[in-house]
This record gives sequence, C-alpha cells and structure tokens, in this order.
Amino acid sequence: MRKFAFLLALSWAPWALATVSVSAPTNGSSVATTVQYVASATTGCAAGVSAIGIYSAPGDLAYTTPGNHLNTELFFNPGTYNTVVQEWDNCGGSSTTPVTIHVSGVAGGQVTISAPAANSTVSSTVQYVASARTSCPSGVSAMGVYPAPGQLAYTGKGAELNALLTFSPGVYHTVVQEWDNCGGSSTAPVTITVGGGSTSSGNVFANLQQKAGWSGAALLPPQYNMCGSCSPSGPQTTFSMTQNISSPSLSGSATRTSIGGQTVYSDGFWNNHLIGDFSSRGMPDPNHTIASSLHSFTYDVYFYADDIGASQALEFDINQFVNGYSYIWGHECRIAGGNEWDIWDNPGQKWHPTGIPCHPASNAWNHLVIQVQRTSDNHLLFRSITLNGVTSTLNYYENPTPTTWHGVTINYQQDGNYAQTPYSIWLDKLNFTYQ
Repeated sequence: MRKFAFLLALSWAPWALATVSVSAPTNGSSVATTVQYVASATTGCAAGVSAIGIYSAPGDLAYTTPGNHLNTELFFNPGTYNTVVQEWDNCGGSSTTPVTIHVSGVAGGQVTISAPAANSTVSSTVQYVASARTSCPSGVSAMGVYPAPGQLAYTGKGAELNALLTFSPGVYHTVVQEWDNCGGSSTAPVTITVGGGSTSSGNVFANLQQKAGWSGAALLPPQYNMCGSCSPSGPQTTFSMTQNISSPSLSGSATRTSIGGQTVYSDGFWNNHLIGDFSSRGMPDPNHTIASSLHSFTYDVYFYADDIGASQALEFDINQFVNGYSYIWGHECRIAGGNEWDIWDNPGQKWHPTGIPCHPASNAWNHLVIQVQRTSDNHLLFRSITLNGVTSTLNYYENPTPTTWHGVTINYQQDGNYAQTPYSIWLDKLNFTYQ
C-alpha cells in the first residue's frame, strides 16, 4: 500500500501538468539553415516555469532563456535534426516537446506583419495584414496565422494575407507563417492583448503610398507655414511625389518623394485626409461619429534613401481633430540635425527631444512603426517608436489645442539641409491602422 500511495503521489506531482507548445518550426518541416523557434510552456508548479531551452541534439543545449516564452533563431548545417524544446519549473520538474527538422541549404523567406502592431491592445476582432517573400524560385505557396502554438486559425494561398480573426480577452503570442514551394517556411511573431467588449478591432488603410488624396506643399523658413505661392518646380523649394515606382520597391509599387531648390532649410510636405473633412478614402463622417470614436493609431511605413545623409530630417505625423480639439502626434527623425527622435509639443508649438537615437540606413529599406493614443481623458499619448526592429517606449503625454476641423489625417515631410541638397526618399507599404 505504501508503494502504491507513493506512486499515486508522483502521478499528481505539479510537473505532471507541464506542457511545452512549439509554434515554430513545425515538426517534420523542411527549413533553411537559420531556423526560428517560437515556444511557450505551462506547469502545474505553483512557483511557475523557471526557464525554457532548445536541444539541437541529445545533450547539446543550444539555447536557454529564463521564463516561459522563447523566441530565437538558431543556425544549423544541412541535415536532419531531432531537436527538443524543454521547460524547467521552479519545483524541480521538467517537460519536453520533440521537433524534427530537415535543414536544406536554401536561404529561407521573410514574413512582414503590417497589422496588428506588436504588443498592441486590440478588441475581439483583429485584422491581420502581412506579406512574405522567399528565395525559393517557385515563390510563396501560402500564409497562415497561429493564435497559439499548434492552432492554425487561418490559411490562404499566395504571398499576401489579409484576414479577420476573433479572440477572447487575454494575451496571445500569435505567429504568422509562410510556406514556400520548395518545402521551406519562415515565421514572424506578434504578441497582442485582447480586451473585452464587442467593438471591432483596428481597421487598416493599406498601401497608402499607392493611393490618391496626397497634396504637397513647400514650407519655408523661418515660420514654416505652407507657401501658397510656391510652385513644385521652385525656385524656392522643389518638391515632387511620383507613385507606382517598381524599383526600388518592396511591394512593386513604391512612391518617390523628392525635394531641392534654392531656399536652404526649406521642406517638402505631403498630407492625406483619411477620415472626415475632405476624406480621400470615402469616409466624410458628416455626423462626426467615426473620427470621435477612435483612440489608437499606428503609422507603419518602409522608407529607402540612396543618400540618407542629405536629409536634415524626416517627419511622420498622425493628426486627429475631434470635439473641438487638435491632436498632433508629430515625430521627426533628425538625421543631419543630430540623429535623434523629436516629438511635437502641441501647446508650445515646438519640438521636444526624446533622447532616442535615429540612424536610418542608406541604400536599404528602413521599417518604421509609430504607435499613439488619444487617452480617455483627452490627452495625447506618444506610445512607442520602432525603427528596424528596435522599439523605444515613450509613454509621453501632451495636451491638445483648439480647432474647428474634424477628421483624421497623416503627414509625411522631408527637410532640406544647409545647402538644400536635392534628395529623394522612396516610401512603400505605408499602412495606417485606426481603432
């Protein structure tokens, strides 16, 4: 009886309830030499999971990290590997999940997620917008979304994905995956927090660089008001916007914006009215119910320059005009001006240095994601800036200013330097999320 009681106690030990869920790579999949592992662990141990790691071969612990979530890349030579993902809890227990992979020499693919924004708070219906590319000559076969490890909630053919998924409240470590026609695959994780309520999630204006509605102007020093008498051909400031550029481009339809001219430190400015007054997207909002219901915005864009050092600064703005107040979330990447992010001081009408570095690369695509909110007590919240995968959290609050306008707009601006050196920037995959 004592032996039976002892065995029964073991069967109910906390670690007996432990699980390791691996969302990437898929067991038995063919992958490239660089393999992304995404996994999470649970345990019945009251003290929780201590760490989670990857064995590339028996006894060969290739990676370990504290906590119950893992997201890393490992390099493998071509071959077949019986890898194992293991968790260790704080009660002395452990559990594992085996993952067999077949590694080829093919350089894999890349998944780019436009929506939802990483670490964003969304409501129950969430829009996923993503694209993929691969070095496989036969291209991308399909894309899908995993809300949780092993749970494929959506799949669609091709290299573009746009889907609505419904979630219960909670935190989700979701994964978007692509599969190519050479047997390879790649993933990108996006963590979201789903709140309660039945309101719809953020909607997306996708590929705005391709769309109509952009108006341009010159801004001349020292006041930097719009110059009504200036011509795009100068002579004070030259400014132009050319759409449907195939190279350089990520989507095959980028937009080139260029400035030059005779007036030093002058700027080229482009604006698009999305919702409300003068809407270019078919959302005039005559009853003032749409724009006033929105509180969270994400400006997501890729930009390319062949000589980024010629730019004094690049500016990306989100503007909301509701209930008699103007909310201007201005973000300026000072380049020749000192490689630092500034944000706009609405009441003071001046730029506020953040101390966050801004070093976009020349001859490369730079990926920028800006997240802001209008708070429930009607303040501006500058939430975060993500440039080329590095997220800087601001959590800076500002006050609005009065206005008679109504709607939501975005701006893009290029600033001239001390010599007004002509330069161009290419914009692509410009997506704007509003909720």
